[in-house]
Amino acid sequence: MKKSKVKIGERFVGDGEPVYIIAEIGINHNGSLEIAKKLIEGAVEAGCDAVKFQKRTPEICVPPDQWYNERETPWGVMSYIEYRHKVEFSEEEYAEINRYCKDKDIHWFASAWDEESVEFLEQFNPVAYKSASAVLTDENLLLKMREKGKPIFLSTGMSTIDQIERAIALIGHENLLIAQSTSSYPCKLKELNLRVIKSYKEKFSGIPIGYSGHETGLASTYAAVALGATFIERHITLDRAMWGSDQAASVEVQGFERLVRNIRDIENALGDGIKKVYDSEKEAIKKLRKITTP
Repeated sequence: MKKSKVKIGERFVGDGEPVYIIAEIGINHNGSLEIAKKLIEGAVEAGCDAVKFQKRTPEICVPPDQWYNERETPWGVMSYIEYRHKVEFSEEEYAEINRYCKDKDIHWFASAWDEESVEFLEQFNPVAYKSASAVLTDENLLLKMREKGKPIFLSTGMSTIDQIERAIALIGHENLLIAQSTSSYPCKLKELNLRVIKSYKEKFSGIPIGYSGHETGLASTYAAVALGATFIERHITLDRAMWGSDQAASVEVQGFERLVRNIRDIENALGDGIKKVYDSEKEAIKKLRKITTP
C-alpha cells in the first residue's frame, strides 16, 4: 500500500509518522479568551501537536427562522443569534490566540463553517483547515478551503460513502486528511465503527486516515491508533460539567495527559510489523530452548 503523508507546519502526518494529536477546543471556551488560553496551556502540557477552534459567521450559519428563538445561557436568556455571537472570538481575540500558540510552540487551526470564516481565518495563516462533518456537502465551502492551498482535515460523520467520495473529488487527494467520525455527542460505543479506519485506508490509499471521536472514555481512541489512525482529534475541556453542548463528550486536561502518554506507548509497542528475534530474548533461548533450528 502506498504510504500517505501530508506536511502540517514543520512536521509530516501519515503512515510511519508519530500520531498527530489534536485537542479540539471548539466552543468549549464559552466565549472566554481566558478559558481558551487555559485549554491551550493544558494541551501543551499534555503533549498535543495542535489545538483546534470553530469559526462561524452567525448570520450565515444560523437559519433565519432560528435567530430569535430564546435560549438559556450562562449569561441569561437571550436569542439564539445573540448566543452564537457570544461564543465567537473577534479578530483581536484570534490575534491573541495566534500569538499565544506561537509562544507555546503548538499548532492551531479551526473548522471553518462558511466561506466568510475561511477568509477571516486566512489572515492568521493557520497550518490547516478542518471541514466539519456538518459541512461535508457544502461544495462551495470545500472549494474555498481548497483555494487556500493548505492541508484540509475532512471529517466524515453523518455522511454516506457517495457523499464522501464527492467531497474528495472536489478537494483532490493532495493535502487531504480524512477522519472517521460519528456525529453524536456523546457517541455510543457501538456506533463508533472504528473498523471504518481500515476500510478508508484500503479505499483511499495515499491519503492519511485518522479519527475524530466524541465518545466518553479513552479506550476506543487507543483502539483507533492500533487500527492505524495517523491523527487523533478529541475535544478538550477544563471540566466536563461546564455549560456547553460539547462538554460531556470532551476529555479533561488530566485525561488528555494520559491520552497522549498512552498513545505514545502504543506507537512504541506496535513496532514495524517485521518479525525478529531481539537481543533481549537470546538469554531466554539459551535457558529455555533445548533444540534450535536455523
